Amino acid sequence: MDPVIVVGAGPVGLTLALALARYEVPVTVLDEAPPESLGQEDRRLARTAVLRPETAALLERLGCATTEGTRWTGWRTMRRRAEVARVRFAAPPGSVKAGEEEEPGTAENPGADEDRGAPGTTDVTGVTGVTGEEPSPLHLPQYALTRELRAALGHEADVRIIQNSRLTVLKQDSSGVTAHTSGDNGTLWRASYLVGCDGARSVVRKLLGARFPGRTAVERYAVAALRAELPWPGEALLHRSPPRGGEVTARPLPDGVWRLDWPLPPDGQLVTPDALLARVRDALSLWCGEVPAYDLLDTGVHAVHHRLARRWRSGRAFLAGDAAHLLGALGTQGLDEGLRDAENLAWKLALAWHHGASDVLLDSYQAERREAIAARLRAADRTLPTVRGEGGWRTVRRTVLPGAARSHDLLLTDGHLGRGMLAAPHVHSRTPLAPAGPPAGSVLVGTAVGAPVVDVPVTAPDGSETGLRDRLGGDLLVVLVAPGTGVWERRHWLGAGLMPRLAAAVSALPMRAELLVTEGYPGADAHTVLVVRPDGHLVAALAGVRPAELYACADAARGGATATAVTAPEGTGRSGNAISEATANR
Repeated sequence: MDPVIVVGAGPVGLTLALALARYEVPVTVLDEAPPESLGQEDRRLARTAVLRPETAALLERLGCATTEGTRWTGWRTMRRRAEVARVRFAAPPGSVKAGEEEEPGTAENPGADEDRGAPGTTDVTGVTGVTGEEPSPLHLPQYALTRELRAALGHEADVRIIQNSRLTVLKQDSSGVTAHTSGDNGTLWRASYLVGCDGARSVVRKLLGARFPGRTAVERYAVAALRAELPWPGEALLHRSPPRGGEVTARPLPDGVWRLDWPLPPDGQLVTPDALLARVRDALSLWCGEVPAYDLLDTGVHAVHHRLARRWRSGRAFLAGDAAHLLGALGTQGLDEGLRDAENLAWKLALAWHHGASDVLLDSYQAERREAIAARLRAADRTLPTVRGEGGWRTVRRTVLPGAARSHDLLLTDGHLGRGMLAAPHVHSRTPLAPAGPPAGSVLVGTAVGAPVVDVPVTAPDGSETGLRDRLGGDLLVVLVAPGTGVWERRHWLGAGLMPRLAAAVSALPMRAELLVTEGYPGADAHTVLVVRPDGHLVAALAGVRPAELYACADAARGGATATAVTAPEGTGRSGNAISEATANR
């Protein structure tokens, strides 16, 4: 069967290629950049990404090194000189454990307040899994992420990256996609599926005729990357309404480097070098009492756009990342969402490539991921005018969160940390990959159906122990909640109780599945059986072993019966003839 073509060699395209390779799907990556550009990447420290812990874990599962990034020990949100929120993170290896005593702070050194917090401080520490500590986001330069993804792909024999190849023509038929490229490697390529990961000015999106409506320059930011000693090493800070200068966010990178961001007025006024230096000096003098020695490494000004493609799938062609959506206001991270696109699409394309797929399965990518991004954009659009405007918290409370008790400072904190209404992982409550109705024997657990599962320790039948999320990116997972199994030898519990019946039911499922056992899961009673998709979203929770219901859940997760051909896009014929063709303007 022909390989999958990925157009674009940025982080999203490379992650998708790596994920597909792990499913043993051959991939051809078409990259416009010339070969001589390799090793000469733009090493800009003002271009970084903040990835949620689950997204960082995805990269690590795929074998992509993340050592050039940093995980924070905490997050502080301040208004004027007062700390209003504090988040403690699980300590990165080799650092001071979050929550240990620090030196008391002063009004001149507000970043070093005691961990217990000053009066009025809200401790918004989260609790996850069994550790009781919230994992930190990962902050790393984009050039480093791209380089490490390329390094990981270098070990994959079935992935080819073709440099200096610009897509110009795309044709589809009932059995695949034909792509024409220009450049030194201009030729004709044949693929089973094609995914456009070619950025905001996507050629694939243009060739597919997918509209890309939205708003331009929703927010603008001035950015500075610098090396300095700040009062809270390893902690990130959101400083609202400081006594001098404007709102600023400070986020650490390795080696004493910090990225500082300032929201700019919406009037589009030019930011001069002197004006940016004044912002830097104001922030540093406020935090440190005086301007410390610092090295300014990089600066920039960037605009945040909000756009959402109307169609993410057209026959055998798909859009992902910035080609499908643009977002990033109020601390949300567009790259993080792009990598989630890749995770969602990879297992579905792999299933289609190896076994064929129904339109339900392939359409579910757009249904799930477009709705997730649309929810992000709606939340930001409703919140942005009030948080950044003159209405203040009373307006936010009335128009966005009626009856809630949080301030907009906490709302922004959630956005920066990948949670809350602005950025929490999406619950696929309306996914087509679910049984038509709740299966008989369905039970409620601490995770809603369609939401990402909690990472709990699990044991495989071979005796290997790991975290549940470490098993993602492969087959369907079936997890039995069986308290007490840890105290018994594996040979005893494998043949006892529910295990033989459950193992037989799992072996009969319509898609490959892995059977796991856990001592406990939040909100789950003993003998609860969890069905988990390869991307970590819960399909169902069942009371005990129910082979028929388990089969129905697995069948729904794969999109039902396999189709013999992919449906043509709307408005085209359904014969074996080409169903779409377009030529890009040169």
